[in-house]
Amino acid sequence: MPGPKHTRYLRQTLSFGIIWLLFGLVYVFLEYGLLGDSSIYPATGNKYDFKNSLIYTSIGSFIMGLAQGWIEVTWLRKRYQDKSFWNKIFIKGTFYTILLIIFTCILTLVTNSIRFNSTVFDPVVFNSLVVFMKEFSFWSIILYAGLVLDIALFYSEITSYLGNEVFYNYSYGKYIKPKQEVRIFMFLDMKSSTTIAEQIGHRKYFDLIKAYYADMTNAILETNGEIYQYVGDEIVVSWTEKNGLFNNNCIACFHKISEVFEDKKPYYNQHFGLVPEFKAGFHIGEVTTGEIGIIKKDIIYTGDALNTTARIQSECNNYGVRALISEDLVIKLNPDPNFSFTEIGKLILRGKQDAIQLFAINFK
Repeated sequence: MPGPKHTRYLRQTLSFGIIWLLFGLVYVFLEYGLLGDSSIYPATGNKYDFKNSLIYTSIGSFIMGLAQGWIEVTWLRKRYQDKSFWNKIFIKGTFYTILLIIFTCILTLVTNSIRFNSTVFDPVVFNSLVVFMKEFSFWSIILYAGLVLDIALFYSEITSYLGNEVFYNYSYGKYIKPKQEVRIFMFLDMKSSTTIAEQIGHRKYFDLIKAYYADMTNAILETNGEIYQYVGDEIVVSWTEKNGLFNNNCIACFHKISEVFEDKKPYYNQHFGLVPEFKAGFHIGEVTTGEIGIIKKDIIYTGDALNTTARIQSECNNYGVRALISEDLVIKLNPDPNFSFTEIGKLILRGKQDAIQLFAINFK
């Protein structure tokens, strides 16, 4: 079974395939509306058959979408993440257009070889492609497919900016009406960030933050986490109760992030003269989730769970530990040989009668 990160990649890739398939079907039916019962393409003289056109265009469109999606989510998106929005669209658009022309030529050869009951190397089949490429009908397909390509790219960039879960939630209207749900939160904060900013300068500090967050991404993806907010040098990660408790994902996320920074010590020392350290607080509780905003919409969580998690994280310095967790979450986690808990103190919240028992997380 693929892990959470690759499951997300597959979901994103599949969405590209669906976009291409839908536009491919639109093209086939527009073509049928124009050609009707005709047995040839008037512009080229090539054979036309609606059934074959429907089958091969659908399959070809879906495969092209999957190819673009996989290249996008596993390679190009990361390679050009530092480019501006329109630069990324132009560079990627050029790359995909070349790929599209090659793919269309191959699809045409395969389709015509079946129609002529011959091989793709048959001169008649190859000549049909040459004739097709000289006609406007070929380039009209490229223009149409290029439009689909740009729509898919635009979709990719929007989901990248918003986050996949947020985009899907907006699309399906999941939180148009506020909902009560139980979620797990991790508030993770860089230690001594103000001192570090003064030490290395604010421009270099921004580069540090950018690298800092980027290096956490895989760990969050691999543990099914959702990035809720970046607040300066603090990141808030959230899980549904099911995803966060499965394989103790919420705790595993912190451990994986710690391993990444341990491995990348040489890089941070070389580029910034230090290795960032961080502390985290964990808690589980009921929140109200819903859409807010008119000019700028957002999906937010409200409830004591967030304030409590923030307070738990702030206690890390007082107890001299890297990670604190509430008893509410400890009792829900599964036994795991990779970590243990040490009862460390109680947190009294203003306006609350019952104190929250805190535990330190000990990794082995």
